Parts: sequence; C-alpha cells; structure tokens
Amino acid sequence: MAVPLRQRAQAQVEPAGRQPRTAWHRLRQHKLAMAGLAFIILLIIVAILAPVLAPADPNKQDLFARLAKPGTPFDELGEGKYWLGADQLGRDVLSRVIYGARISLLVGFVAEFIVLAIGVTLGALAGYYGGWVDRVIMRTADVLFAFPDLLFAIAVMFALGRGLLNLFVALSVVGWAGMARLARSQVLALKERDFVEGARAVGARDRRVLLAHILPNALGPIIVAVTLGIPGAIMSEASLSYLGLGVQPPTPTWGAMIYEGRSYLRHAPWMSLAPGAMIMLTVLAFNLLGDGLRDALDPRTGRRGG
Repeated sequence: MAVPLRQRAQAQVEPAGRQPRTAWHRLRQHKLAMAGLAFIILLIIVAILAPVLAPADPNKQDLFARLAKPGTPFDELGEGKYWLGADQLGRDVLSRVIYGARISLLVGFVAEFIVLAIGVTLGALAGYYGGWVDRVIMRTADVLFAFPDLLFAIAVMFALGRGLLNLFVALSVVGWAGMARLARSQVLALKERDFVEGARAVGARDRRVLLAHILPNALGPIIVAVTLGIPGAIMSEASLSYLGLGVQPPTPTWGAMIYEGRSYLRHAPWMSLAPGAMIMLTVLAFNLLGDGLRDALDPRTGRRGG
C-alpha cells in the first residue's frame, strides 16, 4: 500500500516541476511583460557597470557648472557634456541617475528577499499548524495592517535612524505581513490535497511535507507577489529619501534627487524630471512583468496583454 501512495504523491508533484517550461513559453507570448523584463535586465546591467558608463564622478562638485542646462560641455579640463544637466552643486545629473539605479535596485531586491524569507516562513507555519501558532502570527500581521505602510516605515526610520541597513529593516517590517497572509492561504489550500496526505502516509515529516510538497506547488502566486513587491519597495525608498529618511547623502538616490530638485522646478526641471522618469519606468517595467507572470503561471487566466 505504501508504494502506490508514494507514486501518487510523486505524480501530483511532478506537474509543478514541469510548470516553469510551460510558464516561460506563455510568458514569452506576453509582449508587454517581455518589454518590462528587457528594461529590468538593461537597468541591472547599467547599475553593475555604473563606474564604466557614468560620464563623471556622481559626487564631484563644480560650482561653475551650477544648474548647467542639458548638453552643456564640461569645463576645459574634462571631456563630454552634462547630457542631463547639472544640479545645484554642479554635479552631473546623468551620473547620479546611473548610480542611483544601484540603490533603488538593491533596496528593491534585498528588501523583498527579506520579506519573502520572513513572510513565507511565518505564513507557512501558520497555515500548516494552525491553532495558537496561526493566531499569534496572524494577529501580529493584523496589527501591522492597521497602520499605513509608509507611515509605519517612517516611524521605524525615525526610531532606527537613517542608513541603508535601517532602510532594509523598515521595509521588511512593513512588508512581511502581506507575504505571510498569501503564503498561509496557499498552504491552507494545499495541505489537505491528496498528494500531501500521501506524503504523510509514507512517513514524511512536517518539514519535508512543507518544503518538498506544499511550497513548490505554491510558488506561482508567491513569485508574482515578489515581482510586484519590488517596485513597491523602490517607491517606498524613493518616498523615504524624498522625506530625508533614506540613505545618507551624498549617496545618489532617485528619491533624494527629486527632493533636492523640488526648489528648482521652475528654473532647472531636469534635476527632478530625470530621476522621476526613471522611477516611473522602473515601476512600470516590474508591474508589466508581474502581470505577465501572473497570466503565465495561472493557465486559467489565458493569454492577456500580448
């Protein structure tokens, strides 16, 4: 009797193992999602090669070039132009935008990875064991849901102080509750399925049941949530930097650049327009990719957005 149960459990899990190939095929048919993915890959390459691609040191000041218009040549000691203009301290806006991509992507990926680790772990435990474990975790999540995300992140940053590490902590504390609720709902839907019961019947321990049988079949919605959570983290970082609670200056970040350019919108709009456009395009690219992944990982939705 044990052998058929084992075979049945494996048969139920195998479709999830084959799903990525089918999902990738469907994702490739989603033109907007592929456009978003191409932009994200390009942005990652730009961030990695920032020292090579940036035309100048992003923190080098030249007061003689203060508020230089886009296309203004560097001084006679330099080569090239201020392609996107200069800021109030004569720093090259294009170089700061390129280097700012590093901070935005780092915050987006690292913060969402921490959210993923904490949220999926707690959500899976709550959904699988239920009882007091479920009540404690979910009531804690409900408390966090009672506060607006940005206000709660501001409170955490006020308590911890400015800095990149504290920014990771603030965004992780704010974001894990939503991921935990999603993971819990997926575990609740899967833990009574036949292949899970079969795994228990052949003696699989709780840890193996969760890691080898339940979570692999719950990856679709979680992957989509992570993809859509990265632009949320980028926007939160930009908002906190705009409020002066982000990364310490003079490190270039898109949010801080918008904040610095707010007083010069009439005379030097390029100071805010360039980083603002990058935030818009980056968030749009991740959202397009997230929509495409949602359609690709759920065959019932069919092909949309192509």
